Amino acid sequence: MLRDLLNDFLAPCDIQINGSRPHDLQVVDSRFYKEVLKRGSLGLGESFMQGWWVSNDIEELLYRLIQANLSDKFKRKPTLFWYYLKSRLFNLQNKKRSIDVALKHYNIGNELYQYMLGKTMMYSCAYWKEAKTLEEAQERKLDLICKKLDLSAGQTVLDIGCGWGGFAKFASENYGVTVTGISIAAEQIEFAKTWCHKLPVEFRLQDYRDLDEKFDRIVSIGMFEHVGYKNYRIFMQTVHSCLKSNGLFLLHCIGGNEASTATDPWIHKYIFPNGLIPSPRQLTAAMEPYFTLEDWHNFGPDYELTLNAWQENFKNYWHCIKNSYDDLFYRMWLYYLNVSAASFKARHNNVWQLVLSKKGNIARYFSVR
Repeated sequence: MLRDLLNDFLAPCDIQINGSRPHDLQVVDSRFYKEVLKRGSLGLGESFMQGWWVSNDIEELLYRLIQANLSDKFKRKPTLFWYYLKSRLFNLQNKKRSIDVALKHYNIGNELYQYMLGKTMMYSCAYWKEAKTLEEAQERKLDLICKKLDLSAGQTVLDIGCGWGGFAKFASENYGVTVTGISIAAEQIEFAKTWCHKLPVEFRLQDYRDLDEKFDRIVSIGMFEHVGYKNYRIFMQTVHSCLKSNGLFLLHCIGGNEASTATDPWIHKYIFPNGLIPSPRQLTAAMEPYFTLEDWHNFGPDYELTLNAWQENFKNYWHCIKNSYDDLFYRMWLYYLNVSAASFKARHNNVWQLVLSKKGNIARYFSVR
């Protein structure tokens, strides 16, 4: 009976249970049916982690589910009601809670990210225009950002959410700027300090809300997804306060097609606690009092290519790091990379680069692609 009910859900997606096609779902443990029907996307992800189902093409399977918006049918289930209500009632990304994602995700071992991300150590979407490898695509993205910011020697640049220092290293070496990077992830900061120790860069373990100084340029690459909709305005206000009058701010972030107050329950629990993807309306409402929008660039499909490259690295180098993790982590990470790639393939998520200036202070701006 449960199998028949789930088959009805999957029929619009052209997914068969125990079918013969690569994207079909193979059930290994019958507990899978109850888990998914009761808990939706959370149950789907957790049952994969437990090995209760497999597929020869996980990304295609998840892509079909996302395309059909099946997760919407589970949002009102009693088991998930409190999760969505809490996101409306509380500021889940205040200073105290914001550290959760650093502990859960970014501080789990630099070696994992070194193998997965490659030479540039950039944990954000690469730019695959005229690029054939992950390294080339990431360097294309970094150079694109530098050109959009019109960087030149001697400028001071603030990098909010600096990761492992990839942008600071590239910009200081290739454009002669001085970079200050901030992050709330201790392992990232320690890695960045060692990696860039001979360059004109500084890295701080600091929350963006504690900033109080001026910079010629400001950039934030893949960090805004952790700000939260209740803090979008304070983020923009902080950037405005720290940006010199003739400066430019580039925001690189994942974007959604519709406004939301909570992320997917599985992603929240296992990957990015309290994360949230902004919509166009949420972004423009937050920046409207402070900035002129100079450019808005969307290259979301490039993230599927980036995630697939990360997954290939993760699989190829798993033998080098598996002693630090377990099989449950391996399946969790595999699911994370596949469901993320599927969301970009379905155009459910986008990748945006916005260039902003203080109102009335830039006579004319020429962007690049």
